[in-house]
Amino acid sequence: MVGRKAPGGPRDADRFSTSTRLRLIGEQTAERVYRSQTRRQARRSRLTGRAALLALVLCSLVVALAYPMRQYVSQQAEIDELRREKAERREEVERLRDAKARWQDDRFAEQQIRARLHYVRPGETGYTVVGPDATRARPRTEGATDRPWYANVWDGVDKADRSGG
Repeated sequence: MVGRKAPGGPRDADRFSTSTRLRLIGEQTAERVYRSQTRRQARRSRLTGRAALLALVLCSLVVALAYPMRQYVSQQAEIDELRREKAERREEVERLRDAKARWQDDRFAEQQIRARLHYVRPGETGYTVVGPDATRARPRTEGATDRPWYANVWDGVDKADRSGG
């Protein structure tokens, strides 16, 4: 640029002076700042409206889905509980099938009958061991076997009336 004159005369020469450049740069910067502020404000106002609408839609969705989600969760818990009960019932059925199969065996049935009902085979002697508290736990009525059965029933009803009283 040395030796060349600025085209357009003195105005162009003034344009390239330092103070003019600084003033132009300041004006341009101020103009850019003003434009960016107005854009930000315009963006802020648009984003605020959009954000409010988005928040409203989200809140509506939460409110609309809250009850169905609660129902879903409670139904899932109920399903889990029913599955657990089903598994327990299956175990119980298996246990009862095993017991039924054991009772089909004659030796097991005989063993249980002898243990529970105190049956003995002919020629065997049966023993019942009675502890010291056994007589207190089951008091026997004297002469109950000498009377008819209906007298014992009425005595039981009379005792129940007196104790419930």
